[in-house]
Amino acid sequence: MTETIPMDGRSLTLEQFLAIAREGHKVALAPEARKAMMSSRQAVERVVAAERAIYGVTTGFGGLSHKTISPAKARELQISLVRSHASGTGPALPSDVVRGLVLLRANSLARGHSGVRVEVVERLLDLLNHGLQPWIPEQGSVGASGDLAPLAHLALTLMGEGAFVPPEGGDPLPARGVLERDEIPALELVEKEGVALLNGTALMASYLALAVQDLRSVLDAGLIAAALSFDALEGNPESLDDRLGEIRNFPEHRTIAASMRALLAGSALSAPRTAWAGQDAYTLRCLPQVLGSVLLGLRFAEEVVGRELNAVTDNPVVFEKDDFVSGGNFHGQPLALALDTLALTTQYVAAFSERRTSRLLHPALNRGLPAFLAPDPGVSSGFMVPQYLAAALVNENVTLVHPASASSLPTSADQEDFVSMGPWAGAKLRRILENTRRVVAVEWIVAGQALELRHPKTGGAGSEAAFRALRSRVAPWSHDRSPAGDIARVTEAIASGALVREVRAQVPF
Repeated sequence: MTETIPMDGRSLTLEQFLAIAREGHKVALAPEARKAMMSSRQAVERVVAAERAIYGVTTGFGGLSHKTISPAKARELQISLVRSHASGTGPALPSDVVRGLVLLRANSLARGHSGVRVEVVERLLDLLNHGLQPWIPEQGSVGASGDLAPLAHLALTLMGEGAFVPPEGGDPLPARGVLERDEIPALELVEKEGVALLNGTALMASYLALAVQDLRSVLDAGLIAAALSFDALEGNPESLDDRLGEIRNFPEHRTIAASMRALLAGSALSAPRTAWAGQDAYTLRCLPQVLGSVLLGLRFAEEVVGRELNAVTDNPVVFEKDDFVSGGNFHGQPLALALDTLALTTQYVAAFSERRTSRLLHPALNRGLPAFLAPDPGVSSGFMVPQYLAAALVNENVTLVHPASASSLPTSADQEDFVSMGPWAGAKLRRILENTRRVVAVEWIVAGQALELRHPKTGGAGSEAAFRALRSRVAPWSHDRSPAGDIARVTEAIASGALVREVRAQVPF
């Protein structure tokens, strides 16, 4: 039985987020959050009664914010907002992204600065605790005045007007019937609640939090694959000397080099050289510098998402003494920057990996191994075309890595005249990560076969552990066969973390 995680809008950690979004942990509203929410709700009710002009409560939205709304129509305003903004299109968002989105919207509102009733957050938590996935299309948000269209589709389901994704697949199910089946009351929105649900960065932040975990996993798998290649190519470990990172003033360099030294410990293939034999190619010699840069980008993204998990991204927000402040906390630029940064660093992993795979197969560069590691070169092609696959995926990444946040297009009659485009940055980052897992899987398979050909001379402790993990899934290459199944199995084992866990259990790195 999993532990229920309390939510107060202030203390959500990345580990808790991942447990809820990906492992299905349940969540409950903390008592202190309930109290804060009730206080801010009372402030909204007072300003509505006093007919004060408050953006999104008694005024229109965006380019219509100059329009004043009468108290009699203040609730109709919120419902109309949700319906008109639910204009997304494209495929449904993945389940983990949606669960993360729901959680982050609830956590932001629970902080007690948004003026919504406690029931709003309770309904969001009901979706998580009942395992319900609102149907939310991928396309439609520019990541500026919040993730408006995706969050509008979420709000529609709370109202009983949207749809849910059936867990068994198939067409979306009407929301009202699902809510009634699970005895979840549909929400009747009141003043401020529509705009509070829609104005937020939940989609972008969900993408980022999930991508941080995914890149950690890909980087670890890429390090192990690099160790396999380092041994198979009989690399010179001199470039992994800790003193190089120390004088470069680059802690991430030192971290990567230390991991590589652990993986290569005891190697008879990448042993220190006793005679001059030239220098290794950059994909071996500059591993600490390049993958250290990946780690640098990852740490930047972790810092950004750590802040955003407990951020209030509504507008306007409520402070003490009924002070309503209108600003731009919904703007996704910090998240878009982090997502674009992760796209770039993930591509480093893929491009670096593909170059080592190419070198392992090149008879002029692979230190005496057969061309394409083929059992009978000429009659058999060996791993020639898996390298084509890696090259094709790297090329796809090259086009996807263009920063979405560099291409603002104004919206809302030019009032929202600079937008972040963070949601597209997140969507394409997931594709880049998926491609990169496959590229690393190809290297793992090819380097494993190269290490097989080097035996009985053995590689480092980590390389040999990686080789054993590979062989439990992929047979040696004794004759040509379709490698597609092997690539799929290794890719899945990278995505699940199984390969990395098996190696780390034997060689901490």
